[in-house]
Amino acid sequence: MHDQTVKSARRVFEIFECFAEVRHGLALKDIMDRLGYPASSASSILKSMVTLGYLEYDRDTHIYMPTLRMPNLVDWIEPARFAGSNVLPAMQRIHAVTGETVCLGTQSDLYAQYVHSLCSHQPAPYRQKPFTVRPLTRSGLGWLLLSAHSNERIEHLVRRINYDTLDRSERVRLPELMEHINKVRADGYVFSRHTVVVGGGMIGILIPDAPDGRRLAMSVHAPVERLEEKQELILSELRAAFPKGSESGAAFH
Repeated sequence: MHDQTVKSARRVFEIFECFAEVRHGLALKDIMDRLGYPASSASSILKSMVTLGYLEYDRDTHIYMPTLRMPNLVDWIEPARFAGSNVLPAMQRIHAVTGETVCLGTQSDLYAQYVHSLCSHQPAPYRQKPFTVRPLTRSGLGWLLLSAHSNERIEHLVRRINYDTLDRSERVRLPELMEHINKVRADGYVFSRHTVVVGGGMIGILIPDAPDGRRLAMSVHAPVERLEEKQELILSELRAAFPKGSESGAAFH
């Protein structure tokens, strides 16, 4: 019963994410095709979302469309987290100057999570979606966020992560992880190549004095070849936006 409840809840949010990606109304078949849901399950969830006021349904066109109820529930979050800061304007400026995908990331328990992104229109090995979750110990964003922790805290997190990792091949050895982290600390930024997706990479720095007190990182994502060509430009833009960010990871040598 618990697994079924979790599955249903996940599908509700996947449907909202599907609408956010396409940015227009969708028919039942569209949602089934995009998400791979059985017809009975998809139809039941969509009808429930209509009944609760989160979707509207046009009987003539058979199209579902989100209502404003969901935005009204979350529109307070952005001003609460970023009011008075230059984080979002910096993202927009870096996105415009580099022409690449720019992401904002943070730590969520044992994971690294992207919480906001501005996507590039240029070809890339993958699309960096908002709210994508990455392994804290096996991703460029994770190494960057870990670089600001003490070595003792990193060791504690590694033990917890390895304990929860059933696949032994995905467990990390602390000395190897510390090589990545110490490089980030020494350089003041991370340049991750082919770490999560072959062909893809990211360059990022920590954001000092994040407006809501959480540790945040900003990164630029693109094919590795384009990142190498634009590395100097990207780093200069990130450092100009957050002058202390390139020093933040060096706190715990």
